[in-house]
Amino acid sequence: MATSVNKNTRVALVLGGLVCGMVGLAFASVPLYRLFCQVTGFGGTTQVSEAGAEDNLVVSDRDMTIRFDSTVNGDLPWKFKPAQRAVDLKVGEEGIAFYRAKNTSDKKVKGVATFNVTPLKAGQYFVKIDCFCFSEQTLLPGQEVDMPVTFYVDPEIENDPNLSDVKTITLSYTFFRDDEEEGQEVSDLSNNAGSNPVIEIN
Repeated sequence: MATSVNKNTRVALVLGGLVCGMVGLAFASVPLYRLFCQVTGFGGTTQVSEAGAEDNLVVSDRDMTIRFDSTVNGDLPWKFKPAQRAVDLKVGEEGIAFYRAKNTSDKKVKGVATFNVTPLKAGQYFVKIDCFCFSEQTLLPGQEVDMPVTFYVDPEIENDPNLSDVKTITLSYTFFRDDEEEGQEVSDLSNNAGSNPVIEIN
């Protein structure tokens, strides 16, 4: 009996170590984690629009509220917040929102964003047309920029009875520091700073 218990304990420890190692590896490599989420749909990963696909959408009468959330990993010396807390639109209607980022350090810093939506079951119907999260962003010391994201809720959500109760979707981003190739050119998102709505970051 004791031998059986010890064997089971060893198996449990090995399996637990493998799971922890896989999770740690995924989070240690932000691009790998992001790819994992996009391929598997883990964590409410959104969809990306095919070129011109939004031109053929039928806008329904169903109202949807899109809320926005943001966090910054502790290794990244940025402030990062949505410029608006929420927008209301119809299912199938194209929407746009802005996030505001500020580099609070005295060095040029490169960041990369991961993203998801809640409720998780709505991820397959939340479609991004364009987003700052599609590529890395580099900010100069003290630089502030507006980061736009355009999106829509796929009308196919109307045909999913599991989503009939969903009236609000929350889009969340987390920015991480990316030390690779930080010598690249600064993002052209800085060109938006003079024309887009922003919030004050204190």
